[in-house]
Amino acid sequence: MSIRIGAHVDGADAVAQAQAIGAEVAQVFLGDPQSWKVTGSGYAGGEDRLREDAAAAGIDLYVHAPYGINVASTNNRIRIPSRKLLQATLEGAAAIGAKGVVVHGGHVTAKDAPDVGFDNWRKAVDSLDTDVPVLIENTAGGDLAMARHLERIEQLWAAVQASPNASVVGFTLDTCHAWAGGLDLATAVADITAITGRIDLVHANDSRDTAGSGADRHAHFGDGTIPAELLTGVITAAGAPVVCETHGDMGPDIAWLRERVG
Repeated sequence: MSIRIGAHVDGADAVAQAQAIGAEVAQVFLGDPQSWKVTGSGYAGGEDRLREDAAAAGIDLYVHAPYGINVASTNNRIRIPSRKLLQATLEGAAAIGAKGVVVHGGHVTAKDAPDVGFDNWRKAVDSLDTDVPVLIENTAGGDLAMARHLERIEQLWAAVQASPNASVVGFTLDTCHAWAGGLDLATAVADITAITGRIDLVHANDSRDTAGSGADRHAHFGDGTIPAELLTGVITAAGAPVVCETHGDMGPDIAWLRERVG
């Protein structure tokens, strides 16, 4: 079966932009990614029309949650709004027929025990009311991140699996984040699936910086530091839908991947 490949696009023009670059998958924000409000895709005709147009075009939709969400936080003024914003994002994703919501794993602070962050994630999953999968994404930097290092991902996954709502939790593997975070891309898919049993989505991005740098700086394929065979190896091994996220024209990146992974 061929791998479905696409890109992050502007929600207001998602279907036309996806078609223009040959994308079979389109990831969108439901508002300003730096905001604490879900205002919608901005698509002409509204969310029902986006859902219908995407289905008619054969395009699978995914939503990326706002960047500020940190359900692991021990700070009530961050954690509680984060839970509410994640729930609102999931509701918005359901309205457009999205197949999942990508959310970063978050972090705790130096004064916190990581176990508290993992348990906060479990409580957040407990509170969800959704049929749309929550796809936790690995992150590039931060020694206190919940989803950078394999041992932390394993602890995080164990925590969320203890929730009665565990069935709605999946995983997004970002190649740039994995590279920058110090994961071995040659074994990343096997390492992650040994923990989670699944990879639901791949964020396929080259990296401007070196392995282990901790820097989340995407690059177009061939312009970064990740060897091509490692990038394509991850995508082939994962066998999951792919979203390219580097700013600018994603058409060449989609073509680059299709030439190499089909």
